[in-house]
Amino acid sequence: MGKYQKLKRAQIIAQKEEEQMSDVEALSEESSSDSEDEMDKKEERKESKWINRERTLVFCSRGADFRARHLMNDMKAMMPHAKGESKMDKSAPMNQIAEIALMKNCTKTIYFETRKHKDLYMWLGNISDGPTIKFLVNDVHTMKELKMTGNVLKGSRPVLSFDSTFDKEPHYALIKQVLTQTFSTPNHHPRSQPFIDHVFTFSITPNHRIYFRNFQIVDDTLELQEVGPRFVLHVDKIFGGAFEGEVLYENPLYVSPTESRRMMKQKKADAFGQRKQQQDDYKEKKIKIEEAKEECIEDPVGEMYDTNLDIEDEEARKIMRVLDGRIVKRNSKKNTKMAKKNKKKRAAK
Repeated sequence: MGKYQKLKRAQIIAQKEEEQMSDVEALSEESSSDSEDEMDKKEERKESKWINRERTLVFCSRGADFRARHLMNDMKAMMPHAKGESKMDKSAPMNQIAEIALMKNCTKTIYFETRKHKDLYMWLGNISDGPTIKFLVNDVHTMKELKMTGNVLKGSRPVLSFDSTFDKEPHYALIKQVLTQTFSTPNHHPRSQPFIDHVFTFSITPNHRIYFRNFQIVDDTLELQEVGPRFVLHVDKIFGGAFEGEVLYENPLYVSPTESRRMMKQKKADAFGQRKQQQDDYKEKKIKIEEAKEECIEDPVGEMYDTNLDIEDEEARKIMRVLDGRIVKRNSKKNTKMAKKNKKKRAAK
């Protein structure tokens, strides 16, 4: 009987433990289902608020130098709605960019193209209907290069500030609209933070270039501290389609980097040629002077101004005597003055 009672007690204890485990599992399932429901509700709320689902594809071409790559990484860090992509081959057609953006579910594109390992171009394009703007990028300074004191939270939304000149001409108004759609972070984006702490400024310089800078908004004082990067955009052309189509605008003031380098070389060559011509002219002049010295040339007026000749004319002799008398008087006055000064100096000693 003693053994039977022990077995019975063990069975009762095991049953109780099983019941407790089942209760715990039921509670855990309920809590997990509740948490899943809450997460689903939050996602539904975000999706319902996230109406503007703009995404920007940011990538570059093969052969890009380190400065272009660092600028591209800075752009990705500044824009929470940006997506990356591997480098595109230079031989590929430009309309292939639209296909890549559609595969990535992106509506806007920032494409950095490098030519000759020194010239950097930025293409901003709207994939759906266009337009596409081609810029030449100059004076690039990245965040790591500047090392500014400003600092912003990753994922925060920016305020876009434009110069008043953007509203004066139609092509600037179109550029403003494309920049706004590309750089502005959509409200309630899943990867963005729900506040604003920095400003993107686009200002037009006197030489008709667009200067980009990024500033931090410091607390409630609304002071600005620069974060970086900096770069200057020079408009080349505006196309009607997505990386294709007719040319809507062509900048008459635009000069390609290749043409500017050719002009600089030509200017240096002209300066060298001018300097060489001056040296040759100087050598020719020097040779002529030496040849003239070697030749015996009579001086027809030398006798007229020779002071050692005897004067025969009486009037000329009178004039000569008067002049000599004046010279003697002048010299005597100087001598008397010098003698007086010497006496005074001796008396002072």
